[in-house]
Amino acid sequence: MNILVTAFDAFGGENINPALEAVEQLDETIGEHTITKLEIPTVFHESKDVIQQALEQDHYDAVISVGQAGERFNITPERVGINIDDARIADNKGNQPIDVAIHPDGAPAYFSNLPIKAMTEAIKKAGVPASLSNTAGTFVCNHVLYQLGYLADKFYPNLLFGFIHVPFIPEQVIDKPNTPSLSLDTITKGITAAIHAISDHPDVKVALGETH
Repeated sequence: MNILVTAFDAFGGENINPALEAVEQLDETIGEHTITKLEIPTVFHESKDVIQQALEQDHYDAVISVGQAGERFNITPERVGINIDDARIADNKGNQPIDVAIHPDGAPAYFSNLPIKAMTEAIKKAGVPASLSNTAGTFVCNHVLYQLGYLADKFYPNLLFGFIHVPFIPEQVIDKPNTPSLSLDTITKGITAAIHAISDHPDVKVALGETH
């Protein structure tokens, strides 16, 4: 499979984004998968535009977006993106939509069609803390997950898509007492394990037309 793995630039006053740092460390090949890495802006709608441009230029079987969730203790594959932008802080271009639908013609929500439970278990089997998440928030992370579902629904019916949240890395929490973190290598190991888990799952084989 050809997999596009995206990650955001730094935002919210941070100098780095652990999602981007970890994605940059991924191998170019993971199991049977060829990995293409893409940095996307932490900006509503522009983030989707960058992904859509990549999809128009090359064929990808799946897109996995990775983002920072600074208060989380573990790596969390996301189940669903909802059709709302409700920003607690501004994005990297000063946009701060409140209670705005992402796409008026879109579904209320789009569920990841990746094997998220198998991915979560694979992360844990690799010795990395993980849990399945049922909320991607209402900031640009949820925005991108929803946009991926919208793109799959409207333009790329065979596209597999999902989102993984990762915690801070230690250097980000030096001045944040009692804030959890994982090392960069641990996060990279977890994302790698999640990607490994995709190819053998029967739902993925059906989606790719390999079984009936």
